Amino acid sequence: MRSLAFVVSLALLCVCDSLKFGQLCSGNSANSRRSGDRWGQGHYGARRGTRVHSGLDIVCSDGSDVYAPFDVTLHGKVIVYTDPAKSAINNGINLRGEGLCFKLFYVNPDRTSGTVLKGQKLGTMLPMQTVYPGITSHIHVQMCDKSDPSQYF
Repeated sequence: MRSLAFVVSLALLCVCDSLKFGQLCSGNSANSRRSGDRWGQGHYGARRGTRVHSGLDIVCSDGSDVYAPFDVTLHGKVIVYTDPAKSAINNGINLRGEGLCFKLFYVNPDRTSGTVLKGQKLGTMLPMQTVYPGITSHIHVQMCDKSDPSQYF
């Protein structure tokens, strides 16, 4: 019985290790990451003054369609900022799928509950350039537990 439990656990580990996000944004089929610009770096753990970036930034042009990276269940809206000056990009969505819980920031979701299948539209990329002129516009992917999402890209 222990052998069977070990084999099942190992199989689950292998499935999770190979999980990769499908295309998040129209125009970026490879899920290219934001590197650096005058506003900073987009990798997990990048310094943001006194804080640390707790997500991964995936390049996405303002106004682009945003897609479900795999079959997901929508779990409500995310409010990104408390600063009213950033209200143009103050939206996102909570999602669960493939055993993961994650959030997408800077997305105006088409809806906030229900199920969306892989590749179907979730919403629209918000206008980052209006708040951060010259930034590489992007979707911020953040795991619910704030762990590093890089392994899924």
